[in-house]
Amino acid sequence: MSLIAVGGLLLLVMLLLLSGGVWIAMSLAIAGWVGQAFFTSTLPGKNLFSAFWESNVSWELAALPLFIWMGEILFRTRLSEQMFEGLAPWLNRIPGRLMHTTILGCGIFGSVSGSSAATCATISKVALPELQRRGYDEKLTLGALACGGTLGILIPPSITMVVYAVAADASIIRIFLAGFLPGFLLMALFSLYIGWWSIRNPNKVPAAEADLSFGEKLRRSGSLIPCGLLIVLIVWVLVAGWATATECAAWGVLGALVIAAASRSLTWTNFWEGLMGTTRTSCMIMFILAGAAFLTKTMAFTGIPRELAEWVDSMDLSPYTLIFVLTFVYLILGTALDGISMIVLTSAVVLPMIQKAGFDLVWFGIFVVLLVEIAEVTPPVGFNLFVLQNMTGKDSNTIALAAVPFFLCMIVCIVLITVFPQIVTGLPDLVMGVAR
Repeated sequence: MSLIAVGGLLLLVMLLLLSGGVWIAMSLAIAGWVGQAFFTSTLPGKNLFSAFWESNVSWELAALPLFIWMGEILFRTRLSEQMFEGLAPWLNRIPGRLMHTTILGCGIFGSVSGSSAATCATISKVALPELQRRGYDEKLTLGALACGGTLGILIPPSITMVVYAVAADASIIRIFLAGFLPGFLLMALFSLYIGWWSIRNPNKVPAAEADLSFGEKLRRSGSLIPCGLLIVLIVWVLVAGWATATECAAWGVLGALVIAAASRSLTWTNFWEGLMGTTRTSCMIMFILAGAAFLTKTMAFTGIPRELAEWVDSMDLSPYTLIFVLTFVYLILGTALDGISMIVLTSAVVLPMIQKAGFDLVWFGIFVVLLVEIAEVTPPVGFNLFVLQNMTGKDSNTIALAAVPFFLCMIVCIVLITVFPQIVTGLPDLVMGVAR
């Protein structure tokens, strides 16, 4: 049986398990077990234990439960409600109004966490209940949160970018700088779609509130100051290099607790509920990460990603045709692999092809990160889909359909950076040129 057929069989096994109601992490692990037991000579039991251990023993991953806890504190102490009340008067005249806070929140938080899962889980915990309470369209909200969460790996710093920089032997600073403008571009595309959708569907958007005077807007925005300062502080110390993402997450939790206590909205009950909610969400995400890690090992042992990359290399394509084909290859890999694994398993074959075609490796890094973002919302292994499924109880396919318009925005962003590569390379060239 060819490796491509093996990949198709494993995908079918996974889809059957998921449709049968088997836990997501177990479905991923069982598909990996089938692949190793029947199509490789390795021992699946030994690899299962090592994959589960290695996927969760990470200092960087320690930031995940801490950031989720910070979101739980903001949600359960009603600080999130105060934040939305402070923002509402300023967004009253913009089509989509408070819906834009999902994109802005994901962009800001993504720059702090560097993780798609942490961004999606934290912003969803804060924004989803509040937007539903105010009557915003649930489908649009789910799509915005699923795809907005992917900004965590595009806006620096990003673990995925670091992995690519190491694999490509490229400058990490240049790749970080290259991610800013595409990140802002993608945020703008998401917000433009939200505005366009709101104009087309005025009956599905809550009625605008009465206009307030400038002074009243400032008074209502006073509740934004503590949480706003907390976010600015976290971003500042991270960008300045004074703390790691995990240390920033710990300071974020402490800051959220202090603000909640000062506002007298922190009680032992909501403190305990927030802690238990954090534990459930973190365990769910880490369990899925473990299952995905085991499936990734299976893909590595079978050699399916390398087979796909070598097949593309054998075609001897023109530069832009190569990019077009690689887009589809990475989209296919994204249905079964996490982003970091996609990069690691294909870089040895793909990067020489890219250099031969004359593309800048820094530009290609952002191109790949955008494709990894798309993989985060592509069934059946779209990680953000799983996060929202477990947080909302909605089927992952329902969330995937809600994310389709934002998915298309990502495709538009990929097209724009391909046609205008200066969007990616302009800022690092400018900054590094001045530094010299």
